[in-house]
Amino acid sequence: MTTFVEAARREKLEELARKGVPAFAYRFDRSGHAQPAVQGFKDGDETVHRLAGRLVLMRGMGKTTFAHLEDASGKIQLYFKSDLLGERYEIVKLLDLGDVVGVAGPLFTTKTGEVTLRVEELTLLAKSLRPLPLGKEDAQGVRHGELTDPELRARQRYADLAAHPEARAVFHTRARVVSYVRRFLDGRGYLEVETPVLQPLYGGAAATPFTTFYEALDATFYLRIADELYLKRCIVGGLEKVYEIGHDFRNEGVDRWHNPEFTMAEWYEAYADYEDMLNLTEAMVAGAAIEVTGSETLERGGAALSFTRPFARRDFYELVQETAGVDLATADEGALRRALKRKGVPDADQYSGARLMDEVFKTFAEPTLIQPTFVMNHPVALSPLAKRKRGNDTRVERWELFIQGREIANAFSELNDPDEQRRRFEEQVRFRERGDSEAHQIDEDYLRALEYGMPPTGGVGLGIDRLVMLLTDRTNIRDVILFPMLRPE
Repeated sequence: MTTFVEAARREKLEELARKGVPAFAYRFDRSGHAQPAVQGFKDGDETVHRLAGRLVLMRGMGKTTFAHLEDASGKIQLYFKSDLLGERYEIVKLLDLGDVVGVAGPLFTTKTGEVTLRVEELTLLAKSLRPLPLGKEDAQGVRHGELTDPELRARQRYADLAAHPEARAVFHTRARVVSYVRRFLDGRGYLEVETPVLQPLYGGAAATPFTTFYEALDATFYLRIADELYLKRCIVGGLEKVYEIGHDFRNEGVDRWHNPEFTMAEWYEAYADYEDMLNLTEAMVAGAAIEVTGSETLERGGAALSFTRPFARRDFYELVQETAGVDLATADEGALRRALKRKGVPDADQYSGARLMDEVFKTFAEPTLIQPTFVMNHPVALSPLAKRKRGNDTRVERWELFIQGREIANAFSELNDPDEQRRRFEEQVRFRERGDSEAHQIDEDYLRALEYGMPPTGGVGLGIDRLVMLLTDRTNIRDVILFPMLRPE
């Protein structure tokens, strides 16, 4: 349904057409951006600037109009005067907030000291037929009428970005983080590769996949849940240091920490182990904090997070003992379920095996891990792709990096014994038969690759979205994903 405001804008569009003024241009030659022009201005400079952007404020006063134009660099005040524009001033009267315009003219300083562009040429580049929720500022400096509903901002990200410079800043920062991770790994001799998103068999994580049908092959395929197994195939093939930054997909619910489509950076290095990967990841994350914020200390959620190296290291079993009061080395499933029930975890009776141990850790230990902390040496059942810890048959060489109670990264000394890997896969099949739908399947092609011989390897998966959340101080993952998953309208 067309609103009154939208109808009024369409009337202006028709009036522009009657005047022979195109409402949607093909291009505009700019000389630069708004803020560099403002910052470089000196009194007496008559340089003509050609700028373009969106009108975000207009104040008409008879034969003059002041406006603010906003582009990627920021805002600049415009001054329209009928004596300068002649008949073109009639176009100014047909402009609305949100319209995209091109202007040309020299700069001057108003009586209030604001550097302003005196418009001598005006070109309408795109008529805004739907009003942007730009809001208005009252006498006390408080803005009203802005787009504030979180779901609407995520659903109409284009409007959110157009109306909120701070939203645009988040995605500039995200791009910096991804660029930093790429430079960091490139600088250490890693090769960026691309692996299949559509896979005949999913693996590399405990998750439910999205399923599709490949008609040309008459076969079911899956969107990948992780990059891991294909990247390790690269290691087998002699690409000794590889990484990929790409999207993974997990058919799960949506909450403030999870989106079914998310971005992971994964890297693998031959002849390395999980200790090597810990040192590398620690350097990367600490460096990212400095790259984005300029500091090793971040104030987040009422806590001062220190990214000074080395980060804390904690033992998985000891943490569960401290926080849940159960010894994973001796406790049976009944004891673990009772612990979950004490915390009021719904459906505690439905968990078993590895999922049960994982749920106990998530419920009791994770919320206590505020400072950057590596949790080390997980149970074998939780880590079917990791090597057993040297000198210990019940644990594996694995760590997870937690910050603010959430996992940021995960790493293994990668299991490279094909026979042991087969036994682990077979154990996962038994978990699946007992009701764990996220347990791994047997990947015969991956086992064949291991049989050719994979050197000792360390590997890491880092959640880009969660790292960006941390560095931009956002508490919901959809705030750092341009177009997050939402229920269809």
